[in-house]
Amino acid sequence: MTTRRTRKTSPKIEPIDELQRLLGHRFTRPELLALALTHRSHTYEARHGVPTVILPAHPDQRDQRNPPGTDNEQLEFLGDSILGLVVTEALYREFPQSSEGELTRLRSILVSRARMAEVGLALGLGEQLFLGKSADQNGGRKKPALLANAVEAIIAAVYLDAGAKGLKAVRAIVERYVLEPDLDTMRAALAGEEGRGALRDHKTVLQERVQASGLGRLRYVDTAQSGPAHQRRFSVEAQLEGEAGTRTLAAAEGSNKKEAQQRAAELALAQWEANGLPPRPIKPPKGDA
Repeated sequence: MTTRRTRKTSPKIEPIDELQRLLGHRFTRPELLALALTHRSHTYEARHGVPTVILPAHPDQRDQRNPPGTDNEQLEFLGDSILGLVVTEALYREFPQSSEGELTRLRSILVSRARMAEVGLALGLGEQLFLGKSADQNGGRKKPALLANAVEAIIAAVYLDAGAKGLKAVRAIVERYVLEPDLDTMRAALAGEEGRGALRDHKTVLQERVQASGLGRLRYVDTAQSGPAHQRRFSVEAQLEGEAGTRTLAAAEGSNKKEAQQRAAELALAQWEANGLPPRPIKPPKGDA
């Protein structure tokens, strides 16, 4: 006679223990770790008994969102700032001869959503997330955006749980999973041309990705200018021209065109990582130009 095993829908204790081992931190308040792994879709469905894929974000609809502290969004907010601080400090100490621009480019790569998603995969967070049914069925456990958010939330959870030693605990995690894998590449990049690829900006990364995809030609279109002459704001769209038409990947603004283009490229990369390219053309391509 065989015994049928019952499938569990929530994360098992053993993987949670393994996650703490990988983090190098044993939680004295395990509820913080559980909260860091709780996506808003899980809490929303538990409260309302109905599935949801996209929760309302308009200010007039905030009463329909989860109460603060019932999902990982507040921890994610805190973790994002802690991550930025720890990475900035580490780069400052590791590369004292580097310029502000070089350090800024390195930091943008290390704290990017794509990089955090890689850390999430290394920690095996996909199977540990508490997701709503709809988010789970729609591939939420493999979505880079959800993995990246969970990593930032876990950083905040470790920081809070460790008390006075919070920054020390977070530094150990960041050094192991964020800095060390790319440290040699960063040193080479700052030392000479052979490693210059590590300092690619968002526009370069997006351009390389578009070329590799074979989906069309990337261009940046100026859409508007606003503000007085001494405080001009420039609006730009990153667009992809292909056989299917022209697609807007992202729109952004900045104090000059270069800054606006960089921000648009950064947003386009984040969109690409999270959801793929927008499938619908917004206008027909303009000849061969």
